Amino acid sequence: MGHLSYESSKKIATKTISILAFITIFEVLFALLGKGYLIEGFHISGWITGFMMVVLSLVKAYLIVYEFMHMKYEVPGLVKTVLLPTLLLVWAIIAFLAEGKTWFNYRERVKNPTVEEVKTPVQQGLIYQSLGQKL
Repeated sequence: MGHLSYESSKKIATKTISILAFITIFEVLFALLGKGYLIEGFHISGWITGFMMVVLSLVKAYLIVYEFMHMKYEVPGLVKTVLLPTLLLVWAIIAFLAEGKTWFNYRERVKNPTVEEVKTPVQQGLIYQSLGQKL
């Protein structure tokens, strides 16, 4: 950002802050609308609300990294060096959450075993009836 003048840098920062504020206000309003606080009886699915929150948070993270951390003005190699570990960290969090859910399900099966009653099959048929055998 050394090649920009003070006024242009200030203008870019103000624009970015305004966009971040708008996205944050939209997130809050969307969450309140989804929970039914703004319109009585109107609800949005939790999956849709969660997905929108994640997408809008990623947009805000992108703006913060590229403008305020000045990644927009760096060489591509440095940008990849910063972003790759971040993506691996996100992948690790998702993997650990999935693994934890699996272990939780295994533990629940051990704590609350379901015992099924097995019935012995009763032999029936014409052969047994014709022989007059009782079981």
